[in-house]
Amino acid sequence: MITINEHYLKLQASYLFSDIAKRVSSFQENNPDKEVIKLGIGDVTQPLPKACTAAFHDAIDEMATEAGFHGYGPEQGYDFLREAIAENDFRSRGADISADEIFVSDGAKCDTGNFQELFSNDITIAIPDPVYPVYLDTNVMAGRTELFKDGRYGGLVYLDSTKENNFVPSLPKEKVDLIYLCFPNNPTGSTISRDELKTWVDYARESKALILFDAAYESFIQDDSLPKSIYEIEGAKEVAVEFRSFSKTAGFTGTRCAFTVVPKACVAFDKEGNSHSLHALWNRRHCTKFNGVSYPVQKAAAAVYSPEGKAEVKALVNYYMKNADHICKTMEELGYDYVGGKNSPYIWIKGDIDSWEFFDMLLHKAGVVCTPGAGFGKCGDGYIRISAFNSFENVEKAMKRVRKALQ
Repeated sequence: MITINEHYLKLQASYLFSDIAKRVSSFQENNPDKEVIKLGIGDVTQPLPKACTAAFHDAIDEMATEAGFHGYGPEQGYDFLREAIAENDFRSRGADISADEIFVSDGAKCDTGNFQELFSNDITIAIPDPVYPVYLDTNVMAGRTELFKDGRYGGLVYLDSTKENNFVPSLPKEKVDLIYLCFPNNPTGSTISRDELKTWVDYARESKALILFDAAYESFIQDDSLPKSIYEIEGAKEVAVEFRSFSKTAGFTGTRCAFTVVPKACVAFDKEGNSHSLHALWNRRHCTKFNGVSYPVQKAAAAVYSPEGKAEVKALVNYYMKNADHICKTMEELGYDYVGGKNSPYIWIKGDIDSWEFFDMLLHKAGVVCTPGAGFGKCGDGYIRISAFNSFENVEKAMKRVRKALQ
């Protein structure tokens, strides 16, 4: 008989954002006349930059000709995009990353979830709490955890991110092999300094561990003293893989394009202690399970790095950061503690009640959708996350409603 992967049975009943969608749907069915403003999931609302849509159209026109038609492209991505990424996102900031160390994909969510496939099941994994659910759930599916009990899975090392440590976790006391870090952080919006990030890189080098560094929100960093890439830290190329996305930067959530950086100097080890190139292993996995991002999408992504594209992307980022600033000011005036919103599109707000109660209160009293912090882990209980991804008009309207509900 066909049997299942029973590790899937350890997963909690449903995914966080599915729970939110069900509650919102139920509210709308029972209140059809009430407008709901969604500041929950990190989905952008503004159109694609004009430079990107123009490149998209041109590429589609190319595909309509015999001379310009493109079939299967290189799984790793076209050279024109990989080179633009390497030059603009890394070398321009002093990070020595070459084009052939970049793997173009259809999403950072996919890559962060898939990368763990390269490792054995007996490694020790450190995961922040609160955490983006994909890091956690994919390792549960792979069989690297025990059962869920008292809000956490056994067999994992949890890195508490709390107000006391400014939502930047401390090094683990026990030895770990794989470390997930995300800055600017999703969900808390917190950032990490160069010195703090160097501490993690040094730890990984000493422990022969690997850091999976999610930098999907780096474009929202306003403080020039903060690192945008882990490769700005000396030695990181030996111990870190970085994930980036065009989703929030250039509005590609529905267009799908991202990339993962796997330096050739980065290694992992077999049971005998022999080192193996992670670049080669990921390339093998990538070529086996992925057929590449479409040519028109990659041409649109490359337009992000044109002079026009850079200006339009900056304007998009500034638009959402204006929203974040308005949310922050409202919460300050209402007397709520929060983090984020300064170098991140997310605002992590501490309430005086259970986070799902906070969620339901804002939904029913204000018609505003947020994300309950408990859905991101034990340390998220008592918090909610508000996203700046919406129109400024809707954010203004939502904050007026929130102000009325919370006063």
